[in-house]
Amino acid sequence: MFFQSLIKPYLKVFQHWRTMSRQCGHEPRLFVITPSRWQWLKTKDLWLYYMWIGFLVTGTIITGTNIFIGPAQLEKIPCGYVPRYWEYYQHPITRFLAQYIFPNPQQEYEKMMHYLYEEHEKIQIRNLEKKIRNLMNERHDYQAWYYRPGIAKYHRASKEAADYLLSLRGD
Repeated sequence: MFFQSLIKPYLKVFQHWRTMSRQCGHEPRLFVITPSRWQWLKTKDLWLYYMWIGFLVTGTIITGTNIFIGPAQLEKIPCGYVPRYWEYYQHPITRFLAQYIFPNPQQEYEKMMHYLYEEHEKIQIRNLEKKIRNLMNERHDYQAWYYRPGIAKYHRASKEAADYLLSLRGD
C-alpha cells in the first residue's frame, strides 16, 4: 500500500511512456512459448515440392505423348497375327499401363472362375455333410469312418472264414 502511494504521481508518466513504446497496445507484453512448427512446415514444403515435380513430369509425359504419338489408328490385321490384349486400347498411355502395370484380363477372369469353382465345390461338400448328418440323426446311426484300406484284404479273409464256419455249423 505504502509503495503504491509513493509511485502514484509517477504512474501516469510511466504508463504514457509504456503505451508509446508498445504502439498504443493495451495488453501486457508476453512471450508465449509455443511448440515449434518448423518440422511441420518443412514436411509440408517438401511434400508440395515433390508433388509439383510429379505433376510437372506427369504433365510433360502426357502432353508429349498426346502431341508426338497421338491415339492409335485402326488398320488391317496381317494374316496369321493375333493381337495382344493391350493392343485393343486406343491411347498409348493406356496401352502402356495395360501391358506393364495392370494384370491380363483373361488371367483375372480365369482366376475368378477358379475361385468360384472352388467355392461351389465347398458348398457341395457342406451340403453333402449336412445331408449325411441329417440322415444319421434320422436313422439314429453313427459315424462309421474307421475303414482303413490297408487292412481290407485281412478283413475280407476273416469275413470269408467266418462265413465258411457259419455255413458248416448252420443255424
